[in-house]
Formats: sequence, C-alpha cells, structure tokens
Amino acid sequence: MSEKTIENNKVSVIGKIVSDFTFSHEVFGEGFYLVDLEVNRLSDQADVIPLMVSERLVDVTENYQGCTVEAIGQFRSYNRHEGSRNRLVLSVFVREIHFMEEFTDYTKTNQIFLDGYICKTPIYRKTPLGREIADILLAVNRPYGKSDYIPCIAWGRNARYIANLEVGANIHIWGRMQSRIYQKRIGEEVEERVAYEVSVAKIELPHKAEHEAEEKGADEMV
Repeated sequence: MSEKTIENNKVSVIGKIVSDFTFSHEVFGEGFYLVDLEVNRLSDQADVIPLMVSERLVDVTENYQGCTVEAIGQFRSYNRHEGSRNRLVLSVFVREIHFMEEFTDYTKTNQIFLDGYICKTPIYRKTPLGREIADILLAVNRPYGKSDYIPCIAWGRNARYIANLEVGANIHIWGRMQSRIYQKRIGEEVEERVAYEVSVAKIELPHKAEHEAEEKGADEMV
C-alpha cells in the first residue's frame, strides 16, 4: 500500500474495550474480528467505536473487556446487503494496537484526518434552536480503485462553508469520530440503530492553500 494512500485516512483512538471479539470475515486465511471501543469525550458522554482487528495483531480468543488501548488505523466503509437495500457499515481498520496501563490526557483520545472528495451535494439545515449543520459524504481513495465513503457533519461557520462546496471538491478534514443512536422504521416496527460519522473541527481546501502559497511566493520574489 502506498504511503500517500495511508496518509489520506488517519485515525488514532484511545479508549476502553467494552465487548468480546466477533468474527467478521477472512481474507487469504487471515481472520478479521470486530470489537467495540468506548471513547470518552471531554463532556460526560462517550462514543462507542467499532474496531476491525486482525487475529494476527491480538489473541482474539482472550477477554480484554475493561482494558485501555490505543488503536491506530483508517476509518473504512463497506456496503452490507440487507434484503433489497445496501447499508453503509463503518469501522476503524486497525493497523496498530497498544495496551496502556493508564491514561489521563483526554484531549487526544479521538483524532481523525481525511483527504477526500465530496461525492453528494452537501445538506445544510438549521436546528430548532438555530444551530447550523451541514452533512456531507466524503469519498476517500484506497488502493486498487476502491474508496471509503465517510459521512461527516460540520457545525456553525464550517457548515456554511461546506454548504457552498461543489460535488467533486477535494477537501481536508480534521475532527473526531462519533456514534449516534437513531430509530429507523421498518414496516410496522421501529428498530434502534447506531450511526457513525466524523464531527468536523477544521476544513481546508488543499488546492486553494497551494494556490495561495504560490501567490505568496511569487509576491516575495518581486
């Protein structure tokens, strides 16, 4: 895998394991398992983030519930077929995992950087209390012609800024992953589900930044 491809999707999360490992799939004889990581926010809330872990990284038969770990990897997506529909499933694909004895710096428990392309028209709206929100779907390239599709949510002036961007725009996003419980009606029944998305803290248009840097360099040479 090229270094550039790894650089365009970077995740670091620190939290407590709160589930057993459950088998997900196998690739060329290597088993991959899902496990839930509870990641504290600075508030009293916590996000529960699914990790996709290879059996070659840890002993998946052990019970690690309650252990604090740091997981480094990428936020990935795949389509799960459910009846006649596809459902976007997200998890952190773990490349490194470190067990930690203790941890106190909760400002760095949940960090993500994405370099991707807007693939749907951003949806801008206001909450009943007047808070501005914009939803975007970001396509982040992977090797072999694949892409991950990552839902992102921006607030305030970032929401206004994103709302004016066109489909196909290349943007850099820094933020954190969050989990959100919602209800989905299926026929006569209402099912509780969990959505995962990136809460945007900072946005940058790389080509605009490069253009401004070039202009600044040209001015300094005059």
